Amino acid sequence: MVTTTTRTSPAELEAALRDVPDPEVPVLTVGDLGILRSVAADEATGRATVTVTPTYSGCPATEAIAAHLTYVARRSGWEVDVVTRLDPPWTTDWMSDAGRERLRRFGIAPPGPAAHRDGRSPVELHLTRRVVACPHCGSHDTEELSRFGSTACKALRRCLACREPFDEFKAI
Repeated sequence: MVTTTTRTSPAELEAALRDVPDPEVPVLTVGDLGILRSVAADEATGRATVTVTPTYSGCPATEAIAAHLTYVARRSGWEVDVVTRLDPPWTTDWMSDAGRERLRRFGIAPPGPAAHRDGRSPVELHLTRRVVACPHCGSHDTEELSRFGSTACKALRRCLACREPFDEFKAI
């Protein structure tokens, strides 16, 4: 039996790649996270170069994401090179509004705006209390229990109104 794969259009390839789920938070896609930076597809050769920026340089999901992107591209009839680009560094500001809403409905507080740093000026220190809304009841009466939650990119919090614990996706 001979199996042939019909190659999708470059736009269909990019849409399929943007729908690849994040292995750590599967309600999010790589498109929601904003880590899929570009897709350059050459129809003449059937090759595509996919550029991703991981959420941080030590993210343990990076290899799994690259493998899934490669699988989806090949299933779409494309040979692919996945390139990791660390500069500019990923920020939670690259997350889509749809992704933030998916996080909230999943019970994870979405990140607020990230502090903008240009890398040249000193880091400013402030004594402020972050206000994070509970994803379950919406109350802002919450407290941080641990700076690290189920993964390094999350903090563990508790709502003082409904008493439910929840993860907060940290703004970076």
